[in-house]
Amino acid sequence: MFSVGEKIIYGENGVCTVSQIGSLPMDGPDGKVYYHLTPLIGRGTYFAPVDSGAYMRPVMSREEAEAFIATIPDIAPAICNDTRFNHVDSFYKELFKLHSCEALVSVIKGLYSRMSDRKTKSSRAEATMKRAKDILHGELSVALGIDISEVEAYISQSVAAAE
Repeated sequence: MFSVGEKIIYGENGVCTVSQIGSLPMDGPDGKVYYHLTPLIGRGTYFAPVDSGAYMRPVMSREEAEAFIATIPDIAPAICNDTRFNHVDSFYKELFKLHSCEALVSVIKGLYSRMSDRKTKSSRAEATMKRAKDILHGELSVALGIDISEVEAYISQSVAAAE
């Protein structure tokens, strides 16, 4: 069980802070206990039953983040060779369901490659890339103790220094 104040990864929503643990504010006492989760990016509150089985895990440690960043150059891009819009969309959605930073980097690299090969940019591809970056950068910013706006530069510097 997570604690109030703990930062966790919640499903495909990215980093959330456990702001409270208890019943739902709009329900009577049903006996269910919920995590009240405040997202790092975005607004509102998610309510997840403590025993729901929804994907939740602690944010990685600084050491894990540093080790992960070192592997980024070796992560292959996720390339979808299908040109049908809904197939491409489904391909990337399945990668998000893996809930891993490796999959997010693969999505970002694949979409970057796909978008650079085209003369026009797809708003859906741009939105998918932004979502992948938000989730990845959110976790890394918390793990590294830096602002989310600094993560991309931090990754670039770390990868360049290792080469």
